[in-house]
Amino acid sequence: MANSNIESKVEQLLLPIIQDLQYELYDVQYIKEGKDYYLRITIDQPNGISLEDCETVNRVIDDVLEEADIIKTSYFLEVSSPGIERILRKPWHFEKQIGNKIVVKLFKAIDKQKELEGILVTYQKDELSLQIEEKLIKIENKNIAVAKLAGDF
Repeated sequence: MANSNIESKVEQLLLPIIQDLQYELYDVQYIKEGKDYYLRITIDQPNGISLEDCETVNRVIDDVLEEADIIKTSYFLEVSSPGIERILRKPWHFEKQIGNKIVVKLFKAIDKQKELEGILVTYQKDELSLQIEEKLIKIENKNIAVAKLAGDF
């Protein structure tokens, strides 16, 4: 089963459970690092996420995942907050950040740059636009390697 298929099934299974616990299911990632597999569940809420929040969600979903048996190989379950420099992977992640500063790493350079930082102005299915100083730059979504919220400290 492809990773995206596993992520989708896990998300469908956990979404109502995590919402019942008063959290937002921000993301689900199932990835292999070295020889180990990781199921990363990212949760959020308006007041931020504490270690206790992660432990609460982990306890509740661990048994649910075991019973559902979606993932046949052994894996490590991690529950965390998206953090200040949260990764933007889904359309709603981008839509929620319109008007905020983001960092976009590109597969192919635009104006000789592979990393751009600017205010996210628009997001559509095929492209987004960033305001970088006086310039509006359009970026095809397929050219985005990684996008994240800019952590201005």
